[in-house]
Amino acid sequence: MGGADNATTGHRVHGMGLAMAAPTWPAITEGEAAAVLARFPAATPIAAPRWHSPRPFSAATLIDTTDGALILKRHDRRVRTVAGLAEEHRFIAHLAGAGTPVSDVMRTADGASAVAVGEWTYELHRQGPGDDAYRDRPSWTPFQSHAHAHAAGVALARLHHASSGFDAPVRVPQPLVASLGILSATAPLIAAEAYVEARPALAAFLAGRPWRRRLSSLFAALGDGLAQRIADRQPLWTHNDWHPSNLLWSADGMVATVFDFGLADRTCAVHDLVIAIERTAVAWLELGQGRDDTIADPGAARSLIAGYATIRPLDRDEIDTVIRLLPLVHVEFALSEIDYFAGIVGDLDAASLAWEGYLLGHADWFLSASGQAFLSHLRVDRRV
Repeated sequence: MGGADNATTGHRVHGMGLAMAAPTWPAITEGEAAAVLARFPAATPIAAPRWHSPRPFSAATLIDTTDGALILKRHDRRVRTVAGLAEEHRFIAHLAGAGTPVSDVMRTADGASAVAVGEWTYELHRQGPGDDAYRDRPSWTPFQSHAHAHAAGVALARLHHASSGFDAPVRVPQPLVASLGILSATAPLIAAEAYVEARPALAAFLAGRPWRRRLSSLFAALGDGLAQRIADRQPLWTHNDWHPSNLLWSADGMVATVFDFGLADRTCAVHDLVIAIERTAVAWLELGQGRDDTIADPGAARSLIAGYATIRPLDRDEIDTVIRLLPLVHVEFALSEIDYFAGIVGDLDAASLAWEGYLLGHADWFLSASGQAFLSHLRVDRRV
């Protein structure tokens, strides 16, 4: 829909490493945006598309209208259907009702929170208050300061309080969701086999690789007792993608708005906290670049935990669970990424990087002296 305009020419997105890359999904054009916004009665006419997101898994643009800024996001329908987005939007509505600062989801004349047009699915949000201070940084890069990490911990704990009472079931299987069905199983390898078998593209990619042996080795080395620890936690709908570029920031360094609930699912609070640490306290994009012993920032992890504990105090068992879960918390989303790259995008090089560099590489780093030293810093004070 619509031809390229000046704003979309030369558009680049974050790649699997530090370099920018050509987009998998074309940038949203002004004509395309206007046609979609016409489906939303509260959306006023476009003044100008201001910015195109560099995030790689979908296309999104910030649009100035005569009544404020809007974020239009477009997904391939194999990634998100209208029903899949509705799962996220119901969670956002619950959080908003409980006082969490989230971006308003806009609705069509018939009350739908997303629309399907051809091969695409669209969602529209009002831009929330705050500065998008991390918008040009790759998603999984560290906080600018320990103060930001502390503030993010406070905001995450408040979100978990607000999430209480939202009793929707686990999401329908779909790509790019950070679920918790493998590590919570008493037999995680069997659960992993079921996960793989339910995703033909993932199964085809892993065929011929010793993936069962590799996962079994990781579960044996790092996963002992995890299932019981997770079973002891109260199920909770969680954000599951808590990094600084999913937050808008106030002038005093606090979190002003939380957005991007695309990976949200029913897991538990500790799982969400661990994801936040894993994605922000280790500079994973620098792994294998010659300084693997210095890519972690235990101070950032401890600041995030300390901020969280000001709202939701953590006892010794919860801190122990955080430490035990950290080395494997990425496994299920890594498998989902492989399924996305191998099946929907058809990029086997990216799928291989997700398997070797992300899933196996991150876990192997935690088994290294550097990874063990990082975990030991979190053991210094087991009650915060």
